[in-house]
Amino acid sequence: MLNRRILRIKAFKVLYSYAENPDMTFKEAQSLLDASSEATRDLYLFLLGIVEPLTEEARRLVEAAREKFNPTEEELHPNLKFVSNSLSPLLAGDPDFRKLLQKKKLSWDQYDVLIHNLYESIKGRKWFRQYLDSPEVSLREDVKLFKHIFTEEFEDNEALQAILEEMSILWTDDLGYALGVVLSTLDDIARTGRWTLPPLYNSDILIAKGKDADSDSEFVHKLLKVCFGRFSEYNDRIAGSVSRWDRDRLYTTDIVLIAMGLAEAETFPEIPVVVSINEYVEISKYYSTPKSRSFVNGLLDSLVKEELEKGTIVKNR
Repeated sequence: MLNRRILRIKAFKVLYSYAENPDMTFKEAQSLLDASSEATRDLYLFLLGIVEPLTEEARRLVEAAREKFNPTEEELHPNLKFVSNSLSPLLAGDPDFRKLLQKKKLSWDQYDVLIHNLYESIKGRKWFRQYLDSPEVSLREDVKLFKHIFTEEFEDNEALQAILEEMSILWTDDLGYALGVVLSTLDDIARTGRWTLPPLYNSDILIAKGKDADSDSEFVHKLLKVCFGRFSEYNDRIAGSVSRWDRDRLYTTDIVLIAMGLAEAETFPEIPVVVSINEYVEISKYYSTPKSRSFVNGLLDSLVKEELEKGTIVKNR
């Protein structure tokens, strides 16, 4: 489920916390990394768990319209295609899916206002009308509709963002990634007719398919351990590479990103230098200042070249 980009980001956030709070122990840092990683999968489960309550909201409104004093012909004979979609009972009837939601206390019960508003928004969409008007009735058709819902109704939903922030600080910035996994899961369900919990790390998925892959879990935990243990050393090397005037202007985010780049370059001989540098430059675009991209790129490149020349960084390729 988690690829190396998001794992680097999670390690970055932990190391940033350590830079701001030097009293943090390595055990605490490890626990925070593990909790953050598992939290992304919890968010995925929570998002996928909306299928049933959203379907039930549609059913409730259909039944309420039928019971009106003077219902219209359309209200008396509504289109029940969405209410009868096959994805909702598939997930609701999956014992593993239900047990996980219950175990992790992931429920939409108290967010009925968001569910109602979401359905009202969906009803006005062209693709929803096309779904209702299509004669095709299949799991594949239902999955296609829910992919529209997750893609077009969730990403910029301020009410949803507020709920996620309230539920877990570890879900910050993870919505887009979790939605991507939801969409991938929906494709799998359309193809296989069943839901399976995605492994926590992408490497586990590849290994399960018989492919040769290095462990992503081992990668991120080793990266955290090396950078945590040598952070002061990296900090001094970074500060020593800039002028005193620039040293006073160093941002903690940039220091952490450059330190991580050095740690990765020194620890993983199989990862090309250009890959490591590009990864931390990309992360700087989202978590540091507008000028950080060129700063992180330039200084990290310079420091890595020095270590390559000294022979303290050795690459397999």
